Amino acid sequence: MRFLLDAEQRAFAASLDAMLTSADTPSIVRAWAGGDHAPGRALWSRLADAGVFALAVPEAYEGVGPLPVELALACVELGRHAVPGPVAETLAVAALLSELSRLGEPGPAERLLPALASGKSVTTLVLSGGDAPEAGTSSSSGSHAPDAGTAPPSDGPAPCPRAAAPPRGYALDADAATVLLVVDGDGLWLASGHGPVRASVDPARRLAPIDAGGELLAAGPQVARAALRASVWARLAIAAQALGTGLALLDRTVAYVGQRTQFGVAVGSFQAVKHRLADAMIALEFARPLLFGAALSMAPADVAAAKVTACEAAYATARTALQLHGAIGYTAEYDLSLWFTRARALRSVWGTPAECRAEALAGLSGGGRPRS
Repeated sequence: MRFLLDAEQRAFAASLDAMLTSADTPSIVRAWAGGDHAPGRALWSRLADAGVFALAVPEAYEGVGPLPVELALACVELGRHAVPGPVAETLAVAALLSELSRLGEPGPAERLLPALASGKSVTTLVLSGGDAPEAGTSSSSGSHAPDAGTAPPSDGPAPCPRAAAPPRGYALDADAATVLLVVDGDGLWLASGHGPVRASVDPARRLAPIDAGGELLAAGPQVARAALRASVWARLAIAAQALGTGLALLDRTVAYVGQRTQFGVAVGSFQAVKHRLADAMIALEFARPLLFGAALSMAPADVAAAKVTACEAAYATARTALQLHGAIGYTAEYDLSLWFTRARALRSVWGTPAECRAEALAGLSGGGRPRS
């Protein structure tokens, strides 16, 4: 099958690229990493005005969606420009609340989705006992964050809406979000606060423990079913951001090796360098049709395959970029680090490579999760 984006979709992507290019996102990312969310929130408002978040929200709740292909297209550009914030988590919340509404629980959607679509609220999400919004850091980074989402209490959430606390877990960008949701088994909670922020692999992906206390928004088997749909949308958004991240790394590296010289010639003229860059480009271009094919089908196995392929391609490209930049690539002051750490973080969020491969293989054998 051969399919291409239409003219309107290409124009939408080009408009986002132009807007984000003029926004100086590296400075916004660094401010976000330092705890100053004002520039990032202003950028989120511009993205909302462009209709990015409305793509995941049904028309009944002041959105224009769900439009997963256009959403994937937008997230590629957000990844290309390293936009900070809980992008995948906000879009997952939109999918979760929309599915709850479809299953006969419209209250949370009516309450939260219009503000999400308009960009007035930034939302983050924790699925306790399931896919984690952030997978923690490696020991080489100098800090360690526990898995997001700890094991739920054995007795589950109490039936009284305000009498029991949601389980503790680690939420992405809880300090920037205006709405923090927690799914614990069959319960959907609106959390009341969070603890001190902790570091992650990517300094702009800030983790915070959820405080005990909150409001139970919905309970029942429909919550767990909606959470499955949310995880599929989150993985699609992560895959698209990873592809954009890899493309940015490749573009920056091609430009760099064309300028850097050794032995009187550009480094980019060396055959070994060309081969490394060609391998990175092939991996990213292979991930692209998987991403948009998954956006068309929205089958969990397809999305899992797109996620692992795009994230592994971005991570391999990041390693190539780091090697070809030499010592300067290791410095936090150099902009390359913003995309390098992002590629590393996205690789294991909302499903590790092993988990996504297992789901993709199970889907081929008919044993995967049902379509969302």
